[in-house]
Amino acid sequence: MTDTNEKSENILEVKDLKKYFPIKGGIFNTTVGWVKAVDGVTFNLKRGTTMGLVGESGCGKTTTGRTVLRLNGEKTAGSVLFNGQEVYDVSSKDLRSLRTKMQIIFQDPFSSLSPRLPVGEIIGEAVREHNLVSKDEFEDYVDRVMDECGLQPFHKTRYPHEFSGGQRQRICIARALALNPEFVVCDEPVSALDVSIQAQIINLLNKLQEERSLSYLFISHDLSVVEHISDSVGVMYLGNLVEYGDKKDIFKNPLHPYTKALFSAIPVPDPNAKMERIVLEGSIPSPANPPEGCKFHTRCKYCTEKCKCEAPVQKEIEPGHFVVCHLYDK
Repeated sequence: MTDTNEKSENILEVKDLKKYFPIKGGIFNTTVGWVKAVDGVTFNLKRGTTMGLVGESGCGKTTTGRTVLRLNGEKTAGSVLFNGQEVYDVSSKDLRSLRTKMQIIFQDPFSSLSPRLPVGEIIGEAVREHNLVSKDEFEDYVDRVMDECGLQPFHKTRYPHEFSGGQRQRICIARALALNPEFVVCDEPVSALDVSIQAQIINLLNKLQEERSLSYLFISHDLSVVEHISDSVGVMYLGNLVEYGDKKDIFKNPLHPYTKALFSAIPVPDPNAKMERIVLEGSIPSPANPPEGCKFHTRCKYCTEKCKCEAPVQKEIEPGHFVVCHLYDK
């Protein structure tokens, strides 16, 4: 695999990415429709930074992360460039080496760990498979990775069920980092943990990013966590990225009506503060049968006739701050 763009500013460039899943039905089990889980997502991730991806459950956040890593089979359309190379064009041999550079931390730290393997084997299995270190250095290498992630050497012989949720997530992080990746998809890595443990894991991810110059795609529905860890933020709704930009711009000046509604739900640590909560009417439409025009128009109080029949395109309102909404048509 070539490293032609190794020193480019963006480690990841996603353009108009689509991933549809077939709906089977009928006597002959034919395709009768499509679930448009990811429907035209575009963003860039700068090297050594973190992009937060937020939105309601079912909006396509996790599918976006998995599709970027080529874990969902073939994409439907679009492009995913990692270090300047199209991920979906590489051969099976090159994809094998690419796997070490792109890793994922799963949401549930218990179901993503094999109950039949001790921790040392879980962390070292892929290291041995990819021949990253010699047999003589293997044990010391695993110990080093575990130590970086706050795990002790005697944990190697224990099994996942013997650990707490926070320790299990540390094991998942160690397993991902053992391959020395450049890019990690963090799929809601703290959503199943207590608040105090969440802080420990977030601090650990920040520390490892500084030490290893890692780039993260951080998927979450917790806006407070995203604000703390992210450099840029993308807001998803029904398979589309409706707003994208620098964290400070997004949180200080949200533009899309959906982003404003999401941010109005962030709790304020002041009992005397008046919350101006924006309550969205109705429920999120089905990705198998999305509405015509702007997908958000069925829940938007600013909806016009144009919104009902014409899909908006991404516009740059201020440098690096993009929004997909007819309110900003010139």
